[in-house]
Amino acid sequence: MAETRRRLRSGTVVLGGMGVIAAALTSCGSDPDRRCVDRDSYTYEGYKIVADKNCKSGSGSGSSYGKGGKKKTRGSDAAWYYDADTDDGYADYGTFSRSEAVDRGGFGCSGSGGG
Repeated sequence: MAETRRRLRSGTVVLGGMGVIAAALTSCGSDPDRRCVDRDSYTYEGYKIVADKNCKSGSGSGSSYGKGGKKKTRGSDAAWYYDADTDDGYADYGTFSRSEAVDRGGFGCSGSGGG
């Protein structure tokens, strides 16, 4: 009996290969996805997402100390929230620790992943 082999078109192979490469590159980036949230706004939906300008460029809250050591706030206790599920203006199931978000890893990442 003659065995029939199905040949894949080169376009199919290229597109499939590009998908694998894209997954490897995006899942192991150095900067995790982050949202600026109000730490004081947690409800069953998660933390309320606020404008990025409320968070400092680094990690930490959006509050600071003014003249005389008195704490002044910008209307909310804003902080970066990493690797969160977002829905309808709220973020949940993430972490406030950037290093923890990076350590979670993914497909193609070296080191230990979460688990």
